[in-house]
Amino acid sequence: MSDEFNVPGRSFKDGHDKMWTALDKSDDDYSASGGGSLHFYNSSAVTTTKDGMLKIASFIEPTRWTRLDPVAKKNVREKKDFKSGMVQSWNKFCFTGGIVEVDVILPGDPFIGGLWPAIWILGNLGRSTYEVSTNNIWPWSYNTCNRKMQPAQALSACNKQNHYGMHPNQGRGATEIDIIEGMMGDSNGPLPGTSPNVSLPYVDMTLQVISFLLLLGSLLIDHRLAILLSKKQS
Repeated sequence: MSDEFNVPGRSFKDGHDKMWTALDKSDDDYSASGGGSLHFYNSSAVTTTKDGMLKIASFIEPTRWTRLDPVAKKNVREKKDFKSGMVQSWNKFCFTGGIVEVDVILPGDPFIGGLWPAIWILGNLGRSTYEVSTNNIWPWSYNTCNRKMQPAQALSACNKQNHYGMHPNQGRGATEIDIIEGMMGDSNGPLPGTSPNVSLPYVDMTLQVISFLLLLGSLLIDHRLAILLSKKQS
């Protein structure tokens, strides 16, 4: 299967395309890595050009909306000053094996921070930016019953009854494969806590998966198998 994006002016708004969906929602990654994104995903930022390219733009334009804060249990007002795009194939087609090949031009100046472009694959049990679907699902692939780990994995091999039609006593999850991911900026040396040392700007390829855990006393330490290829851009 291939998509050459050779029809100009395609719309990827929800329901407009049989293969892809461009999001119209906030990017709710408030993790340590995401840090709370500064943009709002808008399907108008995604289109195809006359020379056969999928174009994802970023631009300055405010978005205001009201959302429910699940912790405070009240509606709060939000505002983001940037818009950008994310295109997903979730629940439209799945890659089950073979080779993924992409031709991509990363945006911007590698030494000016603010952009985090990526092409990646996520197991279909979770949907990116929909955190309710990924909490305790990403990036598990553990299929052994361990009672101490059971609360951390929603679809555990310990469960005699897994919900959503999943098989009982089978551990499941949504692992992540980053085909290419770039972080722009100039860190003027290695980033703190990186081993091997990683400096900005960099590009990487990673496999993010919890395949096993160690229990040391009452301390639970997760071990993620990761392949990191770091390249200082010149």
